[in-house]
Amino acid sequence: MKSPIKVLITGATGCLAYSLIPMVANGQVYGKDQPIILHLMARRVSILEGVVMELKDCAYPLVRDVVVTSDEEIAFRDVDFVFMLASMPRREGMQRKDLLEANVKICAQHGRALACYAKQTVKVLVGCNPTNTCALITAKYASSMIPAHNITALTRLDHNRTVHQLAVKHDVNVKRVSRVVVWGNHSNTQFPDVSNACIDGQPVPFEGHDNMLMDTVIKRGYAVLAARNNISALSAAKGAADHMRDWWTGTDDWVSMGVISDGNEYGVPEGLVYSFPVTIDRETKEWKVVDNIDPDERAVKLIKISADELVAEKQEALIVLQNL
Repeated sequence: MKSPIKVLITGATGCLAYSLIPMVANGQVYGKDQPIILHLMARRVSILEGVVMELKDCAYPLVRDVVVTSDEEIAFRDVDFVFMLASMPRREGMQRKDLLEANVKICAQHGRALACYAKQTVKVLVGCNPTNTCALITAKYASSMIPAHNITALTRLDHNRTVHQLAVKHDVNVKRVSRVVVWGNHSNTQFPDVSNACIDGQPVPFEGHDNMLMDTVIKRGYAVLAARNNISALSAAKGAADHMRDWWTGTDDWVSMGVISDGNEYGVPEGLVYSFPVTIDRETKEWKVVDNIDPDERAVKLIKISADELVAEKQEALIVLQNL
């Protein structure tokens, strides 16, 4: 029997967490033979009482215990994995900079908690917006104990959207699609790239970047919001589950992850959390940026546009945090 792993979900009263918790509890992320101890953190713990009752009623055999708390020390103590979802949600009339100002403060606080209480081997997925910059700030404030390599940003949602759109275009099952890439920021500057995509292992004929597909992927979150008057929580939760599952089990295909740049990949400046195509080693569970892609001239421009936006966001975040 395997020993339980400790999995923390912050912002556990949110709708994204509500969609994610069953995926973690039923073995979809860490496997059908891996026991877990769930740590659920929220400011309003009383709201989580109903969620805990539902977890018990589901009788998940892998869930050995559920810890519910608003205390950072209890929440982050010795955890193996963290889904960082705690954030201020975007409300009508809010600008992206308003979201950045609120959420980077939360991430700075949680970065410190990671350094103080979590295992040094902890693997962290940041899912609050602006995702890439929030992951960067988390890494900065956790850096005394946690390698930046262990803190990542959620762009798998955009990746999954791109896979689906390409599958629809070619009338195939999504399982037959591979080598899709989402470059850059989880924002309107992201670059969904199918120029290297394959179906059944064979390259898809490339006749220039698919503007309609790119536009659909980039605007998908707004389309879901307009259709259901709420955020795309289910698909974001699935993206988060896929991201962490692949980090745990390894990959055969390329996957898109927001990871720390070392300044040597595709002209992206050092120290940004940028979405690259990565592979993950099944033994070491370490990610590695795919380094043999040769982007065309337009792709190089689009990769740079998103990097420039992230440089600007980083500066905004550091100004917000200079007196924290």
